[in-house]
Amino acid sequence: MLKKELGLIDVFSIATGAMISSGLFVLPGIAFAKAGPAIILSYALAGVLMIPTLLAKCELATAMPKSGGSYFFVERSLGHLTGTIAGLSIWLAIALKAAFAMIGIGALAVMFTDQPDDQLKIKLIAVAGCVFFMTTNLFSVKGTGRLQSLFVAALLAILVMYIVKSFKFIVITRYTPFLPEGAGMQSVFAVAGMVFISFGGLTKVVDVAEEVKNSQRNLPLGMFLAFGVVNLLYVLIVFITVGLVEGDQLSGSLMPIALGGEVILGQTGRIIIAAAAFLAFATTGNAGLLSSSRTPMAMSRDGLVPGFFSKTSKRFNTPHFSLILTTAFMITVILSLSLKDLVKTASTIMIFMFILMNLAVIIMRHSGIQTYRPKFKVPFNPVLPIITIIVYAFLIFEMGKTPLLLTGGFSFAAILWHLFYVQRKIERQSAIVYLVRNIVAKNIQRTGLEEELKQIALQRDEITPDRFDDLIKDCEILDINESISAKELFTMVSEKLSPRLGIKTEKLYDLFIQREKESSTIVKPSLAIPHVVIDGKEIFDVLLVRCKEGVVFSDLQEPVRTAFILIGSADERNYHLRALMTVAHIVSEKGFEERWAKAKNPEQLRDIVLLSSRKRG
Repeated sequence: MLKKELGLIDVFSIATGAMISSGLFVLPGIAFAKAGPAIILSYALAGVLMIPTLLAKCELATAMPKSGGSYFFVERSLGHLTGTIAGLSIWLAIALKAAFAMIGIGALAVMFTDQPDDQLKIKLIAVAGCVFFMTTNLFSVKGTGRLQSLFVAALLAILVMYIVKSFKFIVITRYTPFLPEGAGMQSVFAVAGMVFISFGGLTKVVDVAEEVKNSQRNLPLGMFLAFGVVNLLYVLIVFITVGLVEGDQLSGSLMPIALGGEVILGQTGRIIIAAAAFLAFATTGNAGLLSSSRTPMAMSRDGLVPGFFSKTSKRFNTPHFSLILTTAFMITVILSLSLKDLVKTASTIMIFMFILMNLAVIIMRHSGIQTYRPKFKVPFNPVLPIITIIVYAFLIFEMGKTPLLLTGGFSFAAILWHLFYVQRKIERQSAIVYLVRNIVAKNIQRTGLEEELKQIALQRDEITPDRFDDLIKDCEILDINESISAKELFTMVSEKLSPRLGIKTEKLYDLFIQREKESSTIVKPSLAIPHVVIDGKEIFDVLLVRCKEGVVFSDLQEPVRTAFILIGSADERNYHLRALMTVAHIVSEKGFEERWAKAKNPEQLRDIVLLSSRKRG
């Protein structure tokens, strides 16, 4: 298991750095040529389109904070075939984006030389950038996070300075006409689709979720903060740049923000903005390498790619084989491939992944798996995710034939890999299989996925099992469908516990009846905690009961549907009191009664108790 070394600032920095790149420093000029000043609206709309996927990933990441999160969510929800396609596609898309960022660094480095178009120099500098960031990632995730935080802080400082300094230079007449002649609202939506992918880096941070401290808080909070800050920066900076630069200059420019910097501070402003662009490309490349390298690692753990990719450095505890592979791929792309169609392909793949994320959150939420316990939930599920899937599908088809064909070809290659390498090795069931079985069968067997999600939840919440947990792991459970009397319940309980405790059934039964005569053990409507003291030393046991139609203790009281049976020797009286308090905390937890009622089998009842958020010790 990887070390948890990333905090809230690191999450914010990785997500922010992954977003602020070509979408801010290159695309505004190209977008202006299509929609004029209305690109301000396009950027705002693109941010809105990102919100549903942000919500979906927050839910999935707080339930399953694992390395290679995006792949992991798809594989566990939709199965290993879709997981294979998704994992390889995510790795390809993020690695390509990181490679493009490195090329951006190379282009900036030679911009002020005598040969600003020297492609060889640009590529060699990009390769050097790959090696530098790979080395940083190999040595320390914590060091990588600190470097990312430093770069992001410097980048944000320059952008805020650009905003503050610019207002007195804005010319209001440059915002009219807001929609140029011949450019209708269709142009606004087309540009929003083009710009939308700029926000894609926001969710890269879930791929390092396993290395985030207090992930149930830091992941969603860091992502929301990053989204809010970057979305505001995008809209403000695009708004300002349109007001600073003449439309003829801005239209089609590949350095639009640098033009704005030149208006404010002359050549010095151009250099400062170029430095900001360098930091933006560096943060995108670093975040891309960090997150994309976790995908092969996660796939290797699951047996979808060779096992050595999951190995970590004994000294630095980083996935060195996965990092080296990702870096080698990025260098190959930089040195040998034409990037124009591959940029669109990477964008198409990423939108396809967003579709799968929204589908995953529908399946996981409605699968009925009790151990799926997200700390954050998507509102209006499944309506919002379904609408999002439809909108994203429309965006994909707007990308054009070439990206669609390349994406389809890559998916076909992933299917072949699954057919010849994965299929015979993996028998793991996914949530979609569980969902179908849940619909067609009333009683279903426990799956490995349920147990895995339980272990993930225990690790996420840093739960150290105490004595009560140990008792629950081994206790008897009665799951009764029909209505019964209290005497019938005590008969069943006595028969279950008699061989465990070495006490005659009749004697146990008499103890329960006597205890009930002394005072009722019903502590609140629908809940009872029958507890008795037996002869012996160092004896304590628990039995869980669910009676769907209710146990009738008295005609004057509501039938009991939940019971915790406690039995202990006299020397365990102190622990007996602690166990009563523990039960009180468990049953008072928000959502307990709903989960208890919906549990499909006794093992799910056991999980509900083991995953309680009560304090241990």
